[in-house]
Amino acid sequence: MGFALGPRASSAGYRLAAFEQTGSTNTEAIEHARRGERGPMWFVTSEQTAGRGRRQRAWIAPRGNLAASILEVMDVAPAVAATLGFAAGLAEEAALEKVSLEAALRLGPDRPRYALKWPNDVLAGGKKLVGIGLEAEAIGDRLAVVVGIGTNVVAAPEGTPTPAVSLAALGVQISAEELFSALSDAWVEFRGIWDNGSGFAEIRKLWLERAAGLGERVAIHTGAMTLEGIFDTIDDTGCLIVRTAEGRRVPVAAGEVFFGSAASVGAA
Repeated sequence: MGFALGPRASSAGYRLAAFEQTGSTNTEAIEHARRGERGPMWFVTSEQTAGRGRRQRAWIAPRGNLAASILEVMDVAPAVAATLGFAAGLAEEAALEKVSLEAALRLGPDRPRYALKWPNDVLAGGKKLVGIGLEAEAIGDRLAVVVGIGTNVVAAPEGTPTPAVSLAALGVQISAEELFSALSDAWVEFRGIWDNGSGFAEIRKLWLERAAGLGERVAIHTGAMTLEGIFDTIDDTGCLIVRTAEGRRVPVAAGEVFFGSAASVGAA
């Protein structure tokens, strides 16, 4: 079985470039935009060798995992484009729920349970299953936005800041191709709700309903400092709001997040 768009994505006019192997699907997408591609177009592989995650960490997808990037060229400000990552998280979570249906019926109470971790990860049982990264570049008077989504389908990396897990380890026996088809269809739905940022209020509401660690203790490394408190909410720009012990509500635009008992470790 090869990679193919889901029926909803095909009907909506999305296109697909699939690779047996590539260095980075995000790089492929950006390079295509520089050469005139205006999307919407998916770039996908089951083996990525030189991807980049948050803070320039290596983002490697061994064969059987899924690395997918969607290119959308839009007339939006960079700050608005950044909120598209929340729609991406919702799309991925919806796709995971769809492909996990058989496992859910088989495993019952032990079924995988997915949650969205600020800003752009998907967790299963508190472990990282999906990483999502955004890149943007001005192309003429518009913005080329690339959303890269990496899912641990058959294998998970070791030694990551947040412990990682794969779908296979969770008992979900599906292929990268099956997951991608579901993801491409779910993307159409949540990209439509987001609607170039005008629908972020609804995206925010849906995201908070699935948020990991909401109302719990959190520690956030911002590079220069560590902020500790309670994960209160996200605001209308996508910033995480931390309520400190002093009662202040502090917005955080970027950082490495640690929840619960891991917050003590993360803050150390």
